[in-house]
Amino acid sequence: MTESIPPSESGSGRIDSPGLLSAELLIGLIAAAVALLVFSWLGREIVAGPTPAADEFLRNAVRERASPGLTGLMIAASRYGGPSWLFPAGTALAIAFFLRGWSRGGLLILVTMAGAGLLNTLLKQSFARPRPAAFFDYATPLSHSFPSGHAFFAASFFGGLAVLLTDRIQSRALQVAVWVVALGLILLVGFSRVYLGVHYPSDVLAGYSAAVVWVAAVAVGDRLVVHHRRRRLL
Repeated sequence: MTESIPPSESGSGRIDSPGLLSAELLIGLIAAAVALLVFSWLGREIVAGPTPAADEFLRNAVRERASPGLTGLMIAASRYGGPSWLFPAGTALAIAFFLRGWSRGGLLILVTMAGAGLLNTLLKQSFARPRPAAFFDYATPLSHSFPSGHAFFAASFFGGLAVLLTDRIQSRALQVAVWVVALGLILLVGFSRVYLGVHYPSDVLAGYSAAVVWVAAVAVGDRLVVHHRRRRLL
């Protein structure tokens, strides 16, 4: 009798196709390639010289639409959508997955968050872009500006979690709902950093781009491991 991989470890509750690349993963790889090009372009712009005019224009345009209620919302989004909250949340979620027997899912969350932390530090140190002046007397972080760590972590955490959940949900409507919520939270966190003045828009876009590349890399690595396990069990 041929041994099978338990559903909790196979990547979804569905019966996976034997192919190495699914349609979803192929789309993810294309998105990662585009994101890498965007990040490379932004990096060259930052290294080349002064702050791009578009950065200053967008910062000022956002600042002009400020309101007390919106400022409170942006401060909350920036506080709870940053690494200091997402790291513990990711760890707790990984532990919950381990306790429910989905060790692969828990491991993927830990790898995604740890890798995001390491890459964010390396990229910030490499580009060493000074931060802009913060708005609303908001405390300016001590780290460098490019890329936005909040955008990087939010996109890695919520995007990676959406990938894991939709891979185990059969309902197309629920899959769409998961991604709508994830993208909404990702955009909210990134926008909050521009609104509060602690990042340029290009920093946020670079954080998103780096996260897309990283999450896609983790997804491909995971698929390679699962594919190799299936071939050994056949």
